[in-house]
Amino acid sequence: MRTALFATTAILIASTVQAADLGAVDEPIKLAINEWTGQHVTTHVAGEMLEAAGYQVEYVTAGMMNQFQALADGDITATLEIWSSNVSDEYAKKIGEGTVVELGDLGLDAKEGLAYPSHVADLCPGLPAWEALKDCAGVFATAETLPMGRLVDYPADWGTPGAERITGFGLPFKAVPAGSEGALISELRASTEKKSPLFLVFWQPHWAMSAYDVKFVDVPVGNDECFNDASWGPNPDATMDCGFSPTRIFKAAWSGMEDKWPAAYEILSNYQLSVEAQQPMMGAVDVDGNAVEDVVSAWMTENEATWKPVVDAALN
Repeated sequence: MRTALFATTAILIASTVQAADLGAVDEPIKLAINEWTGQHVTTHVAGEMLEAAGYQVEYVTAGMMNQFQALADGDITATLEIWSSNVSDEYAKKIGEGTVVELGDLGLDAKEGLAYPSHVADLCPGLPAWEALKDCAGVFATAETLPMGRLVDYPADWGTPGAERITGFGLPFKAVPAGSEGALISELRASTEKKSPLFLVFWQPHWAMSAYDVKFVDVPVGNDECFNDASWGPNPDATMDCGFSPTRIFKAAWSGMEDKWPAAYEILSNYQLSVEAQQPMMGAVDVDGNAVEDVVSAWMTENEATWKPVVDAALN
């Protein structure tokens, strides 16, 4: 594994907190594992911090959009990478009921949007301006979308933000959900190798942003007026003719966690992760083929000074 991937980066910031009791150390804290590699990295770093504090940790596979009932019921203790631009209404409902509580921002500098590998600009002159897509939709057409162009949207259980945008902008494209995060990466890899056209929804932080030189389409900044008022924006007949909301990435827990595992609650509340730390670990998994557990363990060993203060602040 490349040592450079694990250069020390200041990712974890400890607030001054009073020492908290460990609580139920004989019962495991259950952390949600969602569908993408970055979330796996985020969650395993948090899990290793909890284990260093003396807790047992279990990792529970849970769909990002449907995990909140399990969180409210205490079947999952915490989920550590919620993207505000792609969260279900169920989350707000559980927050309102008081069965789920927020643990603060994770600290990742995130962006989502309509995107393309950089070579596609040669196939669709005028990019990155979104208007260019009106005239070159045929370049992106496939057998399943003719005569419209093809937009590779997020997997269906992540929501349909791409479909909403092409409708909002009135673009002659059909949104086709990807089967998984891995399917999105396969599309990027094939497009880059073959220099073929590809239009998709993507996000950062992600190792593929640099590996495949992914660019975002220039669109108006997303805001409430665009989302709710059709007269706002370039298309007077539709909403969503703009980009995604500025993305907040945050953490949440079962409302009973603070009482049951006080120190763990403090640790997860103060845990933060940067793009500079997360993306190399993602690459070590998805590009180099290492196991998440091995990658995170190596990072933890080499960067104890950046995460241990958070644990110590909760215990001492």
